[in-house]
Amino acid sequence: MTSAGSQKGLSFIGWLVLLAVLAFAASTAAKVVPHYLDYMSMKKIIEAAGTDNAAEINTTRDFYDYVAKGMQVNNIRDLDLNKALSVTTENNRFLAHLKYENREPLIQNIDLVVKFDHEFSVGKP
Repeated sequence: MTSAGSQKGLSFIGWLVLLAVLAFAASTAAKVVPHYLDYMSMKKIIEAAGTDNAAEINTTRDFYDYVAKGMQVNNIRDLDLNKALSVTTENNRFLAHLKYENREPLIQNIDLVVKFDHEFSVGKP
């Protein structure tokens, strides 16, 4: 049986390993979280296109313009809207397909890849 006096907690090496793991996790989160926040903003913009009565969205070009303005307001600049979003009209509704991926360098030749793929059915206001 060991006495309570000999149990002192983590050693110096243990603290260094713990700090290295926490720093790696924080660095990874700092690179990935902004992409998820942009994606959540894009989802809100596209869904708002169907509920915004003030916006006159009658054509797919109007839909693209509405989403582009929302991206400008939310400071989403690293996304090519024409490649990421495809919009069609069917039965008086817009069918929007948001599909893109972002790569973020992690360590030398190792990248973090986040892929987003969501379909929306947005009614005209």
